[in-house]
Amino acid sequence: MLTSNLSSHQHPRIRSVSVTDGYCLHVEFINGIRKDYNLKRWIAHPAFALLFRHPAFIKSVCIDSGGYGISWNDNIDLDAEEIWYNGTNPENESSNTTACQ
Repeated sequence: MLTSNLSSHQHPRIRSVSVTDGYCLHVEFINGIRKDYNLKRWIAHPAFALLFRHPAFIKSVCIDSGGYGISWNDNIDLDAEEIWYNGTNPENESSNTTACQ
């Protein structure tokens, strides 16, 4: 089920991304919806090891062409749909256990 102003034929596209606290990203989509995304969900995944070994590297995140994802280099990236479905609404984080903290 799609929510938050995204119809079944659309793919979420990212307008902006910023690093907030620690391993948290604040992402705004082109439809104005904002999500916070906690990178700690990837702490055990080998592809993301560089981010956790060198936390300053997280700040080098950039938006992929067309806004369909974000990346740090050719090997570390996230699809916009991953952030859309697994990110949290910043206004409702106090009740969400996966929220950025």
